[in-house]
Amino acid sequence: MMLPPNSTRLFDADQVQAAYDDLASRLNDSLPDKEVMLLPVMTGGLFAAVELARRVRRPLQIDYVHASRYRGQTRGAKIQWLRWPELPHESRTILLVDDIFDEGYTLQAIRDRLQGHCQVVTAVLVRKQHARGLPRDWVDHHALEVPDRYVFGCGMDYREYFRELPEIWALPNELDGKSDDSDRF
Repeated sequence: MMLPPNSTRLFDADQVQAAYDDLASRLNDSLPDKEVMLLPVMTGGLFAAVELARRVRRPLQIDYVHASRYRGQTRGAKIQWLRWPELPHESRTILLVDDIFDEGYTLQAIRDRLQGHCQVVTAVLVRKQHARGLPRDWVDHHALEVPDRYVFGCGMDYREYFRELPEIWALPNELDGKSDDSDRF
């Protein structure tokens, strides 16, 4: 497999698995002891949701929400709502899962739309460190911290590729956010 030139591995597969174990342990300690709806944000959140579904010790009902700001690009735009889940009528905890907390606008929009219907707990695999977007501290749980670089693997993509990698990689700074496709790996 040919990765983008000069990409750097930030976390290997064992480190990612250990981070999922730790995240699930914290969720098992904090989630109410009742049925939970696991709600990944597609597409990247699917990968984190599968890992957490295997580790969270609660009865799980699984659905998904599909909202995107990126649509294959490296910079976000207006949120596009592609699918909204049918929410349960009874009061239930929703575990809203995504791959990355970058600027936070998509996750916040989904969480805000869910609140009022149920208790929402947010969990992400990766929280990116920078000063753009929303404050870094409002997401309930995160497993790993990454620097302010474009990252991919473990659900996160680079131009719709590399989500399936079991490791987390970063582009070199000179490729971060590059929007033309002339140098596609």
